[in-house]
Amino acid sequence: MLGFFTKSSENSLNTSLENSIQQLQKLIDSSNNIVFFGGAGVSTESGIPDFRSQDGLYNQEWDYPPETIISHSFFQTNPVEFYRFYRKKLLAPNVQPNAAHLKLAELEKAGKLKAVITQNIDGLHQKAGSKIVYELHGSTLRNYCTRCGKFFDAEFIAKSENAPDKLPHCPECNGLIKPDVVLYEEGLDQTIIESSVNAISNADMLIIGGTSLVVYPAAGLINYFNGRYLVLLNKTPTSSDANATLVIHDSIGKILSQIKVTL
Repeated sequence: MLGFFTKSSENSLNTSLENSIQQLQKLIDSSNNIVFFGGAGVSTESGIPDFRSQDGLYNQEWDYPPETIISHSFFQTNPVEFYRFYRKKLLAPNVQPNAAHLKLAELEKAGKLKAVITQNIDGLHQKAGSKIVYELHGSTLRNYCTRCGKFFDAEFIAKSENAPDKLPHCPECNGLIKPDVVLYEEGLDQTIIESSVNAISNADMLIIGGTSLVVYPAAGLINYFNGRYLVLLNKTPTSSDANATLVIHDSIGKILSQIKVTL
């Protein structure tokens, strides 16, 4: 009896998911100005762990919580430990886009999706082919000298582990290089904010995916949406579920991979 009940429940859940994806397909088909707002859950499906998650070995390796290490003041006072964490937890040079990234790029190519707004710093949306991407928290692919402003790629940062002081220095002026990411205690780029607000306020459909909407001020941007369809795709409930046209609690890659796009 237990086995029968489990199988029946599984079939019911599968049917419900299929119906939800069919509804999502209809909403996308009837929309022409879609904006996607995404968080860490989009990248974790590519194998990039959420740096906030702390496994059983965390406290054996790190003496500070991640929010402390990835902060402006910590970067200034303890750059060696900052970069040790940064290289190990935030650099992911060999990671590839997943089904969600690829489908969003496909939707943009078809003229449906007008912008991707992401809280992630890995550059996977661009790697998948997306052109209009607003990176709220910057990117690990860009790093600049704090003295002369010259830019360097992520590979340069990775190789700096072999430097005598374990730090990346500009070969031109010897200035310390900083990742072009928004650290804790730093403000978001106002130009990116304005572009994101403009995209969201003009959208007829906003798809929010892979985020629990708890990281502010980024999460507050969705309040500018006045369009027809608000869709939330996340494995766990969010504070905005009750206001959504459609909510699907499942893998975002699994969901979007089943969406058909007509060019």
